[in-house]
Amino acid sequence: MSGLSLGIPSKGRLEEQTREAFARSGMPIERPNGARSYQGSSPRAPDLTIRFMPASEIARELIRGTLDLGVTGADLIEDGTEASEKVVLPAKPLDFGHADVVVAVPAPWIDVTRMDDLADVAADFRTRHGRWLRVGTKYVNLTRRFFARHGIIEYRIVESSGATEAAPISGISDFIVDITSSGSTLAANGLRVLEDGTILKSEAQLYVSRAAEWTPMRRAQLEAFMSIVDWVPPGISTGL
Repeated sequence: MSGLSLGIPSKGRLEEQTREAFARSGMPIERPNGARSYQGSSPRAPDLTIRFMPASEIARELIRGTLDLGVTGADLIEDGTEASEKVVLPAKPLDFGHADVVVAVPAPWIDVTRMDDLADVAADFRTRHGRWLRVGTKYVNLTRRFFARHGIIEYRIVESSGATEAAPISGISDFIVDITSSGSTLAANGLRVLEDGTILKSEAQLYVSRAAEWTPMRRAQLEAFMSIVDWVPPGISTGL
């Protein structure tokens, strides 16, 4: 399988669960020098290039086509482009990394329980306060698309690079769009999810890049890889 590359999350539970999933499928992945190494290997696929990378980088490189396969969250893929289905192919949901991308507002906003209420607040906010309503988020594209579907246009995105849930408390934003698994961190920061504010239900998946260069030989290599892990039926290359 010379020439194919696979991105694996480089740290935390995502790395552990990804390697466990591959091991259960009969393709153990080794990381010779632990966290200090960004190259891996598998005795079942000696010619496969395995790269340990942040999950966000895996999503970006799959979309660009510089990585053939990778395990990352659906949230990162869906936020990466408005046409993600044209550039990546979900090959296998892995049943871990479950989390939701949600709209969360300060608990004292007792009259704001649904997106329609938020639309009303956004329309009135500039008149009352002399500025746009601010939403803190890492998910810029998902936020814009979701808000557009709900007719919300009068707001400003404040891109977050840290703990998004703390943005309203610190005064950086008025409310947030963020990812959560249990909601406990949101609640601890005085936030609650709108009743219809779930943008995306995410989980870790194995993706194949449609943007990569898929020659007939590389398509055959992909089929061989999939036959080893036995996660999807033969014929996946026809979807590329």
